[in-house]
Amino acid sequence: MRTRLLATLIPLALLVALALAPAASAYNNGRGFYGPTTDKTTTDAGFILVLAFPLFVFAMSMIQRGLDKRKEARKAAHKAFLANGRWRGGW
Repeated sequence: MRTRLLATLIPLALLVALALAPAASAYNNGRGFYGPTTDKTTTDAGFILVLAFPLFVFAMSMIQRGLDKRKEARKAAHKAFLANGRWRGGW
C-alpha cells in the first residue's frame, strides 16, 4: 500500500514541478523575487552560506550533546535504582 502510494505521488510531484517551472521563470522577467543578480548579491549569498553551515553544525552538535547527557543521566539513575536492594522485589 505504502509503496504504491509513493510510486504514485513521486511522479505526480515531478510532473507538477515541471508544469509550474516555466511560469516561475516567466515572472518578473526571470529575475526572481529579489531582483537582478549581481556580483555583490552572489558574494553575499556565498558568505551567508559559509557562515550558516558551521553555525548549523555547531547548534545541532550542542543539541545532541545535551540529549546524550540527559540519556546518560537517565541510564545512571536507572542503574542506581536497580542497585538498591529495597527495590529488587520479593517478599
